Amino acid sequence: MDDLLPLSLLNDFLYCTRRAALKATDGLRSANKHTAQGDVNHEHADLPGYEHRSGWKLLRALPVWSDRLGLNGKADLVEVHEAQGKISGVRPVEYKAGKKSRWNNDHAQLCAQALCLEEMLGISIHEGAIYHAQSSQRSRIEFTADLRHETLAAIEALHDLVASARIPPPLLTPRCDGCSLRDICLPEISKLKFQN
Repeated sequence: MDDLLPLSLLNDFLYCTRRAALKATDGLRSANKHTAQGDVNHEHADLPGYEHRSGWKLLRALPVWSDRLGLNGKADLVEVHEAQGKISGVRPVEYKAGKKSRWNNDHAQLCAQALCLEEMLGISIHEGAIYHAQSSQRSRIEFTADLRHETLAAIEALHDLVASARIPPPLLTPRCDGCSLRDICLPEISKLKFQN
């Protein structure tokens, strides 16, 4: 894996392979109300820096990467607990604009951040959290063997998709409703019947 892919592309890939391919292969980007709200919610998390709170060091906008997995990006927040000068706990926290998602793409993105941190720090990370701005609540995410396996399989499939430079055909699903690339992707054409 020569090139490092952005962690956010893994999230796109698990949400919709066509969306990931349009971004990775064609470099397409677009904004809508959901992306704008996400930008607003990330303003504080995207400011690099740290603070101390209740025995934890909070690292914001921390660059993370894994040469082994071919990924890089920024963790919105990494909470680090130290005891006697040694790291005793690490939790990545991902900020999301909406309420808890029905899809597993956010869990895999968070798990991939943990895998990067594990490689960088030489430690095991057992859990993280997703902060949902709409409800101002956190969801605790345990990095189970199943989630790790699903995440690693998705990372491998993402690299295969990007290497192929193939763009999957459009497919209209409920996930299309909030997608910022809908007007570019045109998933509705998958429902059209063409006659010769």
